[in-house]
Amino acid sequence: MAEQILINDLSRHASSTETAVRASVERVLRSGWYVLGKDGEAFERDFAAYCDTKHCVGVANGTDAIELGLRALGVRAGSRVASVANAGHYTTTALMALAAEPVFVDVDRDTKLMDLAHLRQVAEEGVIDAVVVTHLFGLLHDMEAVLDITAPLGIPVFEDCAQAHGARRGGRRAGGFGAAAGFSFYPTKNLGALGDGGAVVTGSAEVAERVRHLRQYGWEAKYHASVRGGRNSRLDEIQAAILRAKLPFLDGWNERRRAIARRYSTEITHPRVRCPAVHGEEFVAHLYVLTSDDRDGLRTHLAKAAIRTDVHYPVPDYRQPCLTEFKGWAGLPVTDELASSILTLPCFPELSDDEVTRVISCVNAW
Repeated sequence: MAEQILINDLSRHASSTETAVRASVERVLRSGWYVLGKDGEAFERDFAAYCDTKHCVGVANGTDAIELGLRALGVRAGSRVASVANAGHYTTTALMALAAEPVFVDVDRDTKLMDLAHLRQVAEEGVIDAVVVTHLFGLLHDMEAVLDITAPLGIPVFEDCAQAHGARRGGRRAGGFGAAAGFSFYPTKNLGALGDGGAVVTGSAEVAERVRHLRQYGWEAKYHASVRGGRNSRLDEIQAAILRAKLPFLDGWNERRRAIARRYSTEITHPRVRCPAVHGEEFVAHLYVLTSDDRDGLRTHLAKAAIRTDVHYPVPDYRQPCLTEFKGWAGLPVTDELASSILTLPCFPELSDDEVTRVISCVNAW
């Protein structure tokens, strides 16, 4: 049987930076300081500079980054926040923790990003206190167009950049457009730790300071909690050191991901498979997601050829069993359509040219 081609082979990825990562971990072990220390501060400076923002605050994971970032922007119980429902329930989880109300916006069939005509309609029909724009699968949304809608209405925009580390549009990186942005450093991300981690980036010193209070119990000073909604959500020193070691490799990894995605989009020619468009620097190919009218049939065919696939994501947020308030809701037509037709192919920097050829040939032979 042919060797398995995985969706994302983390062991191969880890070997590419093993020397730098080991040195970083050993440095932290020798330091005797493991939370909120020098490596954390240095990574925050480095990542803020990389994102072309003024401030970065490390937190425990990407979902906390969304929750604490939105809280720092003033989202609270009862706030109405526009978001998409095709992005894995992560933003909605944060909104539930805030007791905020999600206002779901449909998505564009081609980009799978928030449909801006529907966003405009939602924003004009009722009060919206914030918008979360998810740069899904690594494609940076047209943030200038988003801000053209939200800025006149005074609506703050939070960017969910969990899948878009390093994406650029008009010379600006993901995370540098909105009032604040959240990143995840889960191991499968384009910039991943060896555990969980996240960060909020922002151009606002005030927002950054609020997040710093919120990530550590709401403390203004040690043991003095002055900010409601605080929690224990800190990026530890080992993960920060690992991320610092990996950051210089990120742009190269992203270019390799784009090259793989470009081959898929230009060489897959099956008439029942629809591939995403070829993109430039605005796309960092965190996931390569195509659509088919027989997604399950294609997936079975690829599995028999030892090619692993996945579905990102099979259940729209408003159809999750825990969200009983949306039970029976008519939903959003494009979001529902995509949930039944999307399929993710292997795409990671260490994927060889021969493996890419094998995936393409297998799809075309279906």
